[in-house]
Amino acid sequence: MVRFDIADCSADAVAQLCERLGVSDALAQALVRRGHRDPDAARAFLAADERHELEDFPGLPAASELILARVRSGARVTVHGDYDVDGVCSTAVLVRALRRLGAHVDWHLPDRAHDGYGLSAATVQRLAARGTELLITADCAITAVEEVALARSLGIETVVSDHHRPRADGLLPDAPIVHPGLCGYPCTDLCATAVAHKLAQACVAGSGGDPRELDEDLDLVALATIADVVPLLGENRSLTRRGLRALAASSKPGLRALMAVARVDPAKVGERAVAFALAPRINAAGRLYRADAALELILTEDPIRAAQLAEELDRANGERRHTERLIRHEAEAQIAQLPDAGGRWSYVLGGEGWHPGVIGIVASRLAETHGRPVVLVSLEGERARGSGRSVEAYDLLAGLTACAEHLDRYGGHSAAAGVELGRESLAAFAAALERHTASVLAARENTPRERVDAIVAGDRLGMELAEELASLAPFGRGNPSVSLLIRRAVVRDVQPMGEGRHARFRLEADGVHARAVAFGCDGRLDVAEGEPVDATFALEVNEWRGVSEPRLVLRHAQPASEEATLSPCPTPGQAQSTLFPLPEPIAASAAAI
Repeated sequence: MVRFDIADCSADAVAQLCERLGVSDALAQALVRRGHRDPDAARAFLAADERHELEDFPGLPAASELILARVRSGARVTVHGDYDVDGVCSTAVLVRALRRLGAHVDWHLPDRAHDGYGLSAATVQRLAARGTELLITADCAITAVEEVALARSLGIETVVSDHHRPRADGLLPDAPIVHPGLCGYPCTDLCATAVAHKLAQACVAGSGGDPRELDEDLDLVALATIADVVPLLGENRSLTRRGLRALAASSKPGLRALMAVARVDPAKVGERAVAFALAPRINAAGRLYRADAALELILTEDPIRAAQLAEELDRANGERRHTERLIRHEAEAQIAQLPDAGGRWSYVLGGEGWHPGVIGIVASRLAETHGRPVVLVSLEGERARGSGRSVEAYDLLAGLTACAEHLDRYGGHSAAAGVELGRESLAAFAAALERHTASVLAARENTPRERVDAIVAGDRLGMELAEELASLAPFGRGNPSVSLLIRRAVVRDVQPMGEGRHARFRLEADGVHARAVAFGCDGRLDVAEGEPVDATFALEVNEWRGVSEPRLVLRHAQPASEEATLSPCPTPGQAQSTLFPLPEPIAASAAAI
């Protein structure tokens, strides 16, 4: 059973929002439960227009002054990025801005398999040999204290732009640093591309230009903000909403070609299309091969070349999905063979030849399925290199720090991290992580919890409410899609779809008969047909072949509670609609998952 987590919701606060903002009681409930009970605060949240000035970012002046001085002197500048969406997009933002300023600029993206994550000493030496005089990092190097010192000793000045956590010992690189969490910027959760965008704006402003000229790159900021799963709150929410509009109108040939191969309509591109269609294709290059193809796609001005690169990334993504399925099958088999597999608090799994670029995705899938932190490593000779993903209740980076004696190298954040260690240390690391996760998670409530934003009657569900709830978008970490609780509904006619991965069914509630869909359920539901259930759903506007329809997406269902009421909120008013059918070909919209 799942415990429905229903926060207190003042009837007076809901009524006030309904009156002052002209919104439905369902949206008002959601706003109150998310902490926006004051009408002015709720109106500001719906507007999603929070912005901060460049002057609010203390690290920008020193970094931009150094960059502009080296650009004016004709120095060779190298932007060092990373191989994921955020690293590729942040590199592209800086390269485009430096080209605008007339810089002699090139870039380096590390190879996941041979270079590993971040700035390495070997890379610094190669850059020095080829004549780099100024190195600007993007999405990396806040922990590269020794590597930055090496660069300086070889005559390479360095600017570090990053957003990851610094080292546990508190040491920082001896260089100008642009980092929202360390420099006191009001929005500490910017992704690396947003940080790079701020740095690029500061450079343009410092050269006498208008930083608003770089708004054309907000499409890249939105891509990376969604792909990097940073909280979509505050300025991140504003950047993403503005960036999605920029993406819809983007003139970049590469992004237009990418949307074409992913079958994404630019006029309707949203956070889901970015997360499940565009970002995986950009990531695929760095996961399986090198990320340079993805960067070239973004930077090219040639539509023909853009189409070729988009097709290449599409093929790589198909290969990535096949590889992911194979590794996941092997990993699940290992879990099944572990002693007391169901009673463990964490899983550390390893396999010969597991592709290092794909195991992070598999770890994420397993963590979601099993509700436990998961670390997967690829074994090669005497070495093990891998990625971990966590659950909300457990800080993975803190866990790795507690097990640091068994690791040669690690880094990341609370939800995701990377590790390197010797094969002989794997068992000891797994045991240490199990002890630490048990000490943290065993003290917490073990009953799964399902957040509820609003309790609604079945006859309130329709297109009008679906469109209204969309005003809370963009949805993602920190601002999840709205969860509606429908009490004592009945499920009927469950049928598999999407090659058996998903299910469609009919929902009966308060006299309404509606079609709904459940994703990732292997074609079946965990509740009996015809029996009353309490169920949570997302209500979305689904686009299919030019037709817009409301769509109920199941989050969780369980046998109905006998409690008389679960909500202190006002009773909903007169019904707005009584019946809405969902489009039959729902499987097409789920194909990218």
